[in-house]
Amino acid sequence: MGIFSSIFQSNSASNSEKTAPIHWIPLVTIKQLNEIKEISNNETVILFKHSTRCGISRMVLKQFESQFDASMSNLKLYYLDLLNYRDISNEIAATFQVQHQSPQLLVVQNGTVVAHASHDAITSIDLTKYLDS
Repeated sequence: MGIFSSIFQSNSASNSEKTAPIHWIPLVTIKQLNEIKEISNNETVILFKHSTRCGISRMVLKQFESQFDASMSNLKLYYLDLLNYRDISNEIAATFQVQHQSPQLLVVQNGTVVAHASHDAITSIDLTKYLDS
């Protein structure tokens, strides 16, 4: 059993060096969209739209979180629970002119969406390109 614990401990130690905790900001009001546009004039904002009852959405969220590292910790990350706040998702689509999908990631800079993806394409967006200097 000692050999297995050393293997698993080394794996979890290397994973913790690569990943960083995400400090999600809950997106729960339409009013926050105006704040997001304003904030995005000075720093990059990420919106993650998640369907809490969808297995694919849950899988993509876990993949996204596992790829998030400390270098990206200055990004503002908003989390939208689609089942409870569908009206906000509809407003996101109208405000940013991006068709609703789930799961979906939007990168906002200077009040506009500069990148977006849905489903497994979310993890292919290189967020390091959008880090503020």
